[in-house]
Amino acid sequence: MKSYIIKIELDGSDPLIWRRVIMPAGATFKRLHDVIQNVTNFQSGYPNLDYHLYEFHHPEQNKIVTNNEEAYLEHQHYKKNKAMYEQRLKEMSSDILKFEKRHQERLKVEVRKPTGLKIDDYVEKHTEIRYNYDLGDDWHFIIKLEETVDDYYFGFPTLLDGAETAPPEDVGGIYRFYEFQEAYQDPKHPEHEDMRAWAEGMDYREFDPDWINERLKAISYKKTEWDKVNHERYIVIEDKYRKR
Repeated sequence: MKSYIIKIELDGSDPLIWRRVIMPAGATFKRLHDVIQNVTNFQSGYPNLDYHLYEFHHPEQNKIVTNNEEAYLEHQHYKKNKAMYEQRLKEMSSDILKFEKRHQERLKVEVRKPTGLKIDDYVEKHTEIRYNYDLGDDWHFIIKLEETVDDYYFGFPTLLDGAETAPPEDVGGIYRFYEFQEAYQDPKHPEHEDMRAWAEGMDYREFDPDWINERLKAISYKKTEWDKVNHERYIVIEDKYRKR
């Protein structure tokens, strides 16, 4: 089946935190969000409920794809009441006019929900997607299309490669993450025990590809073509992309 090999990079990380994933075509943006969550240490992806807001940015199309229901409803209201907004600009005092203009420019950006929109057309045309998770901690990811293949036969994504352990939820952003790591890794650090206890409560774990791939099996949105896989009673014997 048609599938994409993508590279997911955490912007601002040093050394770079990245994951290479193969996933069948036909995924919604919600499914892509689920994949990103499951290959990191974040907790908003399936099977969990949304923990924070997230956005996929498409500046080429003046569009965002988000689970932010408030932003979606605001854009819908703007589309249905453009005349009212235009009239507001005419009647507004000059001292606050520039703020209203900025507000309306934001409302003009098309807002789509992630559950009903597939990634295929966008990723094939632009080859790169920007993803922002947790608007407080403000994590920015770059998703790059590396290759389109037709010899992957599993109905769910697979982690192929990656490097570095990803941040835990609510750590406070990229700089706070490195402060956390310093205390977490150093037994002599005065906050070491507290950080270890907190991290355990946040389900923080070191980068573990096998564990991640077991989780990714649950994100199934295509039928696995077992007749094309070398397996014995659905246990993979040999495969180009998936070892088990």
